[in-house]
Amino acid sequence: MRSLRLWGVVVALIGAALIVAPAAAQAPTSAPARPKPKPSTADRPEPGPNAAAAMAAAGGAKPTLLGQYGDWGAYTAVPSGKKVCFVLAKPEASETVPPNRPRNPSFMFISTRPADKVTNEISIIIGYPFRSGSEASAEIGSTSFVLYTQQDGAWIKNSTEEAHMVDAMRQGQTAVVKGTSQKGTQSSDTFSLKGLAQALDRASAECK
Repeated sequence: MRSLRLWGVVVALIGAALIVAPAAAQAPTSAPARPKPKPSTADRPEPGPNAAAAMAAAGGAKPTLLGQYGDWGAYTAVPSGKKVCFVLAKPEASETVPPNRPRNPSFMFISTRPADKVTNEISIIIGYPFRSGSEASAEIGSTSFVLYTQQDGAWIKNSTEEAHMVDAMRQGQTAVVKGTSQKGTQSSDTFSLKGLAQALDRASAECK
């Protein structure tokens, strides 16, 4: 599975991110692949509200915010000397059944790793361990995509549909991710897609 080799790094980064600052309360838990840090001038964008999440996504390297576009931030970083670009967002609304069940913050990432020949890989950190062997789903408009799960992460099950999912997100308004926790809690996270297309274009330009 695509996530296995990055899981140990991500888990360690999450712990670090949660100590960083108030933004850490909104830090993500993991996603396969991350960006590069870029020292810069006064024109560099501010870190933004998802700074801790970006650090986790950067695989240990300090990420550079390329720009904030609506609800999505575009980042780059160079973990282990390999340049990565990604966009990320947190949900605009989250619900659980039963209601108000405790969970860590959730995030959605779309990552590009030129060295691994990976473009626009979608990954979701849900904020709790998924039920073992369960599938999750992502609904974009009238289209639903099946996700496979591992620990607290989810990825599109049929990788040949990934480009289609990205296209649907570029044109859609929201993405609703649903899953079931190890304890049977059902969750529904609604991600706004405002600014996603611009964020992806910026990340793509950086990681050509």
